[in-house]
Amino acid sequence: MPSEAHTGPGRTATLPLPPMTWNAWGDPALAKPLTDDIRALLEQLLGVTPQDAPAPTADEVLLRPSALPAADLAALAGIVGAQHVSAGDADRLPRAGGKSTPDLLRRRSRQEQDAPDAVVLPGTEEEIAAVLALCSERRIAVVPFGGGTSVVGGLDPVRGDFTAVLSLDLRRLDALLHLDEVSGEATLGAGLTGPQAEELLAARGFELGHYPQSFRFATIGGFAATRSSGQDSAGHGRFDDMVRGLRVVTPAGVLDLGRGPASAAGPDLRQLFIGSEGTLGVITAVRLRVHPTPAVRRYEAWSFPDFATGAAALRAVEQQGTGPTVLRLSDETETGVNLAMTAKIGGHQVASGCLAVTVFEGTAEQTEARHRLTREVMLAAGGTSLGEEPARAWEHGRFDAPYLRDSLLDCGALCETLETATGWSNLERLKGEVTAALQSALQAGGSTSLVMCHISHVYPTGASLYFTVLGAQKGDPIDQWAAAKAAAGDAIMAAGGTITHHHAVGTDHRPWMPQEIGDLGAAVLRAVKTAVDPAGILNPGKLIP
Repeated sequence: MPSEAHTGPGRTATLPLPPMTWNAWGDPALAKPLTDDIRALLEQLLGVTPQDAPAPTADEVLLRPSALPAADLAALAGIVGAQHVSAGDADRLPRAGGKSTPDLLRRRSRQEQDAPDAVVLPGTEEEIAAVLALCSERRIAVVPFGGGTSVVGGLDPVRGDFTAVLSLDLRRLDALLHLDEVSGEATLGAGLTGPQAEELLAARGFELGHYPQSFRFATIGGFAATRSSGQDSAGHGRFDDMVRGLRVVTPAGVLDLGRGPASAAGPDLRQLFIGSEGTLGVITAVRLRVHPTPAVRRYEAWSFPDFATGAAALRAVEQQGTGPTVLRLSDETETGVNLAMTAKIGGHQVASGCLAVTVFEGTAEQTEARHRLTREVMLAAGGTSLGEEPARAWEHGRFDAPYLRDSLLDCGALCETLETATGWSNLERLKGEVTAALQSALQAGGSTSLVMCHISHVYPTGASLYFTVLGAQKGDPIDQWAAAKAAAGDAIMAAGGTITHHHAVGTDHRPWMPQEIGDLGAAVLRAVKTAVDPAGILNPGKLIP
């Protein structure tokens, strides 16, 4: 049912709304107001003098008027039913973009904002195919929409030279279509959120085990379309590791990919659409590897004297294959800030150093053996055990960090994240150069900054680096962050990292794609785009340079 948070006099939503509120992250009931201690810390470290300015209500937001002709709106209603189409502002606003810091700052603006010209909720692949055919014929752009969690501009309603732009909300594709308990495979509708998918699988004794920070709101289709990576990746792999098959509706036809657990029948076409961000087709269903619900979970947190020592320990654990499900490490700054904000981590006072978290799951025998082997490696590498409680505390709050960002933005702080990955031998260099680039760019704009980093995904040959940036808003904070982001992107490329490890490309990382994949690689993507989407209607302005 429509949420009152999105409605007001003259603006009533007629469609089911996305799971997150329109101008912030997630569920307003889980918002995290800043404590007096945090406000004092912001002023002391960054010179932020908190001033809570009233943001516009949904009724006060000015949207670009819908450009969709009435005849096209009627034609769409003829395909999916009038009850599944809307050009109303209350339905357009919550699908006007994702949840990056620039997205949220724009939501707080009283200037006119871009929004899709209409929202369509198809219920079948046949309806999606018909919508795409109509849009191709009438030059209407289409932005596939799942949970709305993009932080890289992946949902921007880029109209460009098109007549109009639609938000194609896939929420009605929300079924567990098939579960093969013998093979350990489940086929899930693209519109299922992470919690919905896990609930359906748990009823049958299974788990997918994909838990990115966006888990509560992001969808199965979104996980595939953005090549997502979850916090349990050390044990279960990235989402693309879990994909066994998928169905994709394109303007040129339907693809059903993945006939077996492995194949030598040419290039793996699944990989063209995993990570394609809605630019090549609309993912409607994904067949995934699943596993029985774990019987036991074990936890242990660790302290290391510095980031280099902790990273070496994580590398040893991963390369020896001791098998934790979660393996992550915060640097000195992130650990220190968390301590300053909470006074202690999970009941343990930690004077300095870096916090690491390990979690193990499986049968009692499996978890005991994996825990023991990992513990031996961590101790030998210079770690000090902090026991279970800090790791359990991390798990308890692992999806909640974005709520704090909302409060920070409201009070005049700048807060955003970015991530990359590289080989173990290049990790320290990349971390240092990205940190320096961010601090220098923000300092040039007059802002002192705090740059925190953690490793959250590990591989035998390398790891990801996830940066969180805090500063004071100076001038136009959107321009301020754009300058810092550009500096960080250039530093990542120069230092041998990937422009994105798991946040996808969207509009934000698109300028660096020629460096990432080369001019010939970009030409290959454009050729595929022409083959499956001749009119170029699918999510224009994203991914493909």
